[in-house]
Amino acid sequence: MAAKKSATPNRAFKVADQIQRDLTELIARELKDPRVGMVTLQGVELTPDYAHAKVFFSLLVGDPQQTQEGLNQAAGFLRSGLFKRLHIHTVPTLHFVYDRTSERAADMNALIAKAVSSRAQED
Repeated sequence: MAAKKSATPNRAFKVADQIQRDLTELIARELKDPRVGMVTLQGVELTPDYAHAKVFFSLLVGDPQQTQEGLNQAAGFLRSGLFKRLHIHTVPTLHFVYDRTSERAADMNALIAKAVSSRAQED
């Protein structure tokens, strides 16, 4: 008889997704730190034992460094908020990381636009 495959990887995705949704709400409604403005959470990566979660965020405006400091200082407060909402044995320690993906995408788009316009001028 073949061993039954564990549903654990699927569960980890569900837990990470729920953490992302709950954190989005907690940051928007309950976090009063002036360094933390309009934050968009891009994703959550959980360690296999759920002890730690890397939370990737981006900003429309503001200082990424100050925002990251504010979020990491509030990590304990946010974790206790998650503890009340999530029904899992271990609520992970949160580590906030600034995600530069959208910034790099904008830079690439600008480079492409520049290349296209310079080529058009040559023709």
